[in-house]
Amino acid sequence: MPPIDSDDWLDLLTTPLNVAEAVAFVTSPKAGGIDIFLGITRAAISSDGRALLALDYQAYESMARRQLAELAEQARRQWPVIRVAILHRTGRVPIGEASVLIAVSTPHRAQAFEACRRIIDQLKKEVTIWKQEVWADGSSGWVHPDGNSKNEIRI
Repeated sequence: MPPIDSDDWLDLLTTPLNVAEAVAFVTSPKAGGIDIFLGITRAAISSDGRALLALDYQAYESMARRQLAELAEQARRQWPVIRVAILHRTGRVPIGEASVLIAVSTPHRAQAFEACRRIIDQLKKEVTIWKQEVWADGSSGWVHPDGNSKNEIRI
């Protein structure tokens, strides 16, 4: 549930991410541009033919929440951000579902695009959230923060 008295919605959730709710949260009469990024669990086949079933996310929650707040603050220092939502799933995220949602509103579209891109790029590098691939044969493996897994071929 988005906060009532804040311009930042920063959350770690175990439930599916609600795009419409995030867009409604960042919508403002002051905003001429809203940019939204969704990171989706995509299908993959391992180098030895196993299908990816899901991604499991774990977070160091207290630290991750502070880091999300810092990302929002950094964006506000660089662009005239009106409202921002940074939402990330924890737990299992199956193929086709969103694991991360970022929505940013600014007076102009270019600012929203730039702020949104900066937030996702920094989130992937800095926030204490880890993902583990879950394969059809029951095996699993952690993914390096740069997104590389040596055991898969993207399809």
